[in-house]
Amino acid sequence: MYPKIEGSTYSRGIMIMYLCVHVVAAAASSEKSEASALLKWKASLENTSVLSSWAGTNPCKWHGIACDRANSVTAINLENHNLKGTLHTLSFLSFPNLLTFNIYNNFFYGTIPPHIGNISKLNTLNLSLNAFEGTIPKEMWTLTSLRGLDLSLCIYLSGVIPSSIANLTNLSYLDVAKNNLSGHIPPEIGNLNSLKYLDLAGNKLSGSIPHEIGMLTKLEVLVLSTNILFGTIPSTIGNLSNLNHFFVSNNSLSGPIPSLIWNMSNLSWLYLDGNRLSGSIPPSIENLANLERFVLHGNNLSGSIPSTVGNMTKLIYLFMRVNHFSGSIPVSIGNLINLKKLSLQENNFVGFIPNTIGNLKKLSLLELSFNNLKGSIPPSTRNMTNLMIFLVSENNLTGNLPPQICSGGSLESFCADNNHFTGPVPRSLKNCSSIQRIRLQGNQLEGDIAQDFGIYPKLGFIDLSDNKFHGQISPNWGRCPNLDTLIISNNNISGSIPPQIAEATKLGKLQLSSNQLTGRIPKELGNLKSLLHLDIGNNQLVGNIPKQVVGLPNLLELNLSNNRLDGSIPSEFDPIQPLYSLDLSGNSLNGTIPSVLGQLKQLQLLNLSHNNLSGTIPNTFSSSMSSLISVNLSYNQLKGPVPNARAFQTIESLKNNNGLCGNVTGLMPCPSSSARHKSHTVMLLVLLVIFAVLVLSVVAVSLYFLCKSARNKNNSAKEVQQVEEHFSIWSHDGKMAFETIIDATNNFDDKYLIGIGGQGSVYRAELPSGMVVAVKKLHKESDAGNKSNLKAFENEIQALTEMKHRNIIKLYGYCQHSRFSFLVYEFLEGGSLDQALGSEKQASAFDWERRVNVVKGVANALSYMHHDCKPPIVHRDISSKNILLDSDYYEAHVSDFGTAKFLNPDSNWTTLAVTYGYGAPALECFVWKFLWESIQRT
Repeated sequence: MYPKIEGSTYSRGIMIMYLCVHVVAAAASSEKSEASALLKWKASLENTSVLSSWAGTNPCKWHGIACDRANSVTAINLENHNLKGTLHTLSFLSFPNLLTFNIYNNFFYGTIPPHIGNISKLNTLNLSLNAFEGTIPKEMWTLTSLRGLDLSLCIYLSGVIPSSIANLTNLSYLDVAKNNLSGHIPPEIGNLNSLKYLDLAGNKLSGSIPHEIGMLTKLEVLVLSTNILFGTIPSTIGNLSNLNHFFVSNNSLSGPIPSLIWNMSNLSWLYLDGNRLSGSIPPSIENLANLERFVLHGNNLSGSIPSTVGNMTKLIYLFMRVNHFSGSIPVSIGNLINLKKLSLQENNFVGFIPNTIGNLKKLSLLELSFNNLKGSIPPSTRNMTNLMIFLVSENNLTGNLPPQICSGGSLESFCADNNHFTGPVPRSLKNCSSIQRIRLQGNQLEGDIAQDFGIYPKLGFIDLSDNKFHGQISPNWGRCPNLDTLIISNNNISGSIPPQIAEATKLGKLQLSSNQLTGRIPKELGNLKSLLHLDIGNNQLVGNIPKQVVGLPNLLELNLSNNRLDGSIPSEFDPIQPLYSLDLSGNSLNGTIPSVLGQLKQLQLLNLSHNNLSGTIPNTFSSSMSSLISVNLSYNQLKGPVPNARAFQTIESLKNNNGLCGNVTGLMPCPSSSARHKSHTVMLLVLLVIFAVLVLSVVAVSLYFLCKSARNKNNSAKEVQQVEEHFSIWSHDGKMAFETIIDATNNFDDKYLIGIGGQGSVYRAELPSGMVVAVKKLHKESDAGNKSNLKAFENEIQALTEMKHRNIIKLYGYCQHSRFSFLVYEFLEGGSLDQALGSEKQASAFDWERRVNVVKGVANALSYMHHDCKPPIVHRDISSKNILLDSDYYEAHVSDFGTAKFLNPDSNWTTLAVTYGYGAPALECFVWKFLWESIQRT
C-alpha cells in the first residue's frame, strides 16, 4: 500500500520538479546559444589558431572564456592574440550575464557595433589598441554597470564625448587616450564621483578644462596632455586631495599655476610642460614633499628657484628648461640626493654653478646650457660618476674642462661649446670609451689634435671647430666605426688629409675648412658613400679634384673653395645626385664648365668664380633648371651667351669674363645668326687686309734697307714719317678702328681726361658698342717717334701681348701715327691704388678684406710674370700708381709696362740682382716677397 499523500503537498512537489526541469533545460539552451554565437564569431575572424579549443557546445571549457556556476558566460578575455576581424558578427544579445569583455591589443577594425549596449550587466569593457573607427555609439553610454572603460589607442575613433557620459556613475576607470576625439570636455564629467583614473590625452579636445572636474574627489590620476586645451588651470584642481599623478602637458594653457596646487601633498608626478604658463614658483613648493617628478619645461615661467626646493628630497626628475627663470642656481639644490635628471637649460640663470651640485651622485643627466653662468665647472662634479649627459653649452664659463669628466665611464654626451674654456682636453675624455657625442666648438682650447683624442667605438658626433688645436689629423678617426659627423674647422691643423679617414664609412658630415691643410684631396674620400656634407675650403690643398669625390651618390654640399686646386672640373657628377650646393671658387681650375652641372636637378647654389675657366656656359643651364637660386661665374675667361635662367640675371655674378653676352644689364646683346655670319665675313676681310699690309710692310722695309745707303740725310725726316704711319688695334668684337677712338674722345678733349702720367694722358672712351676703354695718349715730347721712347712704347705692347692674367691689365690695341700715338686698355672704374689710399672717402671703403685681396692679386700677377712667363718678365716700376682696381676694390690689375724687361729663361733672382744691381728689379723681388708673406700671415 502506498502512503496517503496530502493534496497540497503533492502539488508543491510537482511544481518544484517542473521548475527544476525548466531551469536545467533553459541553462542547457543558453549554453548552446552562447557556444553557437562564439563559434559563428570565430568563423569570421582571421589568425584563430589560438582558438583551437573552441569546439563543441560547452564554451566554459574554451580558451579565454569564463562562466558562472550556471555555466553562463561571464567573461571573454582575448587580449594580445593577434586576432583580426570585426565585432559586428558577434551577437552580444547571446550573453545576458557577461561582466567582462576584453580584446586589448588585437587587429579588430570597423566601427563599434551599437548592439554592444545590450550587455546590460557589463562592468569591464576593454577595446583598446585596435583599429576601430567612427564614433563611439551612444548605446555605450547606457551601460550603467560599467566600472572600467578603456577605448585608448584606437587612433581612428572620432566624434565627441557626450554629456550622457554622466550616466556611468559607477565608473572608476575611464581611458579614451590617443584617439581622434574632438569637442569640449563636457562639464557633466563632474558627475562621475566614483572615478579614480581619467585619461583623455592625445586627442583634439579643445576649450577650457571644466571647473566641475574638481568634483572628482576620488580621482588619483588625471591625464589631459596633448590636446588643444586653453585658458587657465581651474583652481578647483586643488580639491583633488587624493590626486597623485597630474598631466596637462602640451596644450595651450596660460596664466599662473593655481596656488592650491602647492598644497596637494599627495602629488608624486606633476607634468605642466609645453604650455604658456606664467608667473613664478613660490616658496610653498616645499609642501609637495612626496613629489618625485616635477616637469615645467617649455612655458613662460619666471623668477628665481626658491631655496625651499631643497626640501623636496624625494625628487627624481626636475625639468625647468626653456622658461625665463633667472637668478642663481640655489645652493640647496645639493640636498636633492635622489635626483637623477636635472634640466635648467635655456633660461636666464646667472652666477656660478654651486659646488654642492657634486652631492647629486645619482645624477645621470645635467643640462645647464644656454644661460649666463660664469666661473668654472666645480671640481665636485668628479663625484657624479653616473653622469651620462652633461650639457653646459652657450654660457660664459671659463677655466679648464674638469679633468675627471668621464671618470665613471658612463658619459655619453658632453657639450661645452661656445664658452671661454682654455687649456687642453682632459685625458679622461681621451679614454672615454662610452662617449657618443662631443661638442667643444667655440672655445679657446688648445693642444695636439692627434694626441688629445683617442679611438672611440661609440662616437657618432664630434665638433672641435673654432679653437686653437694644432698638429695633424690623426688616421685614428677612421677607426671610429660609428662616426657620423667630424668637424674641426677653423683651427691651426696642418699636414695632409689622411686617406684612412675614409675607413669611417658611416661619415655623413666632414668639415675641415679654414685650417692649413696641404697636399692633395685623397681619392679614398670617394668611398664614403654615406657622405652628405664635405667642406674642406680655405686651406692650401693642391692638385686635381678627384673624380671619385664628386661622384658621391648622397652628397648634398661640396665646398672646395679657396685652395690651390688646378686642372679641370671633373665630369663625374651624377644628374640624380641630391647635390644642392657646390662651391669651387678661388682656385686655379681651368678648362670648360662640364655640361653635367646643368643637369643636377637639386642644385641651388653654384660658385665657380675666381678661376681660369674658359669656353661657353653649357646650354644645359636652361630656364627649365628651376632649382638654381644663385650662380657666381665671375672672374674667369668665359664667353658666349648667358642662359636665360633666373639665377644668371645679375651682372655681379658674371663680371670680369672675356666675352659673355646676353639679355643681362651690363652685358652686350648676343649677335643674331645673320649678324654672326656677317661678322665672320668682315673678320675674314680684315684678316686678308692685315695679311696684305704685312706683306707690303715686309717689302717696304726691304726696300728701305736696300736704299738706305743711297739716301742722304735730308730725306731722313720723311723716312721717320713713313715709319710713324703705322696702326694696329683690335678688340674682342673686331670692330674698333682709329677713327672710333678719335670720335669717342672728341679728338682727345679734356672733358674725357681721367689722369696724367709721366709719358702720357689717360682718357675714358665709350665706343658705339657700349664698351668702355681707357686710352693712354703719349705726350708730344714722349711720342713714340722719339728713339728713346719708342723702346718703352714697344716694351708695353710686347709685354701685354705676351701675358694673359686676370691681375694684369688687358691691352686691346695701340696706334703709332704721325698725329697721335696711343695705347688702348680695359677700363677699371676703381682707379689706381694711389688714388684709393689718398682719398679719405675711398680709403674708408677700402677695408682690410679688400686690401688683402689687392695684395693677393698683385702677388699673383708678379708670381705669374716671374715664374710662369717664358721668358720671365720683370716689371721694374711697381708702385701704387701702377696698380689699378675694379669698381669694388676687390681685384688688382698691374699696369704700365714701359720699363719691363724680358729675362734670359735661365736667369734666377740671384743672377738678376748681380746683373742689374739692387735697383728696380731687386726691389721688385723684395716687394713680391713681402706681398707673398703678407698673404701667408693673413
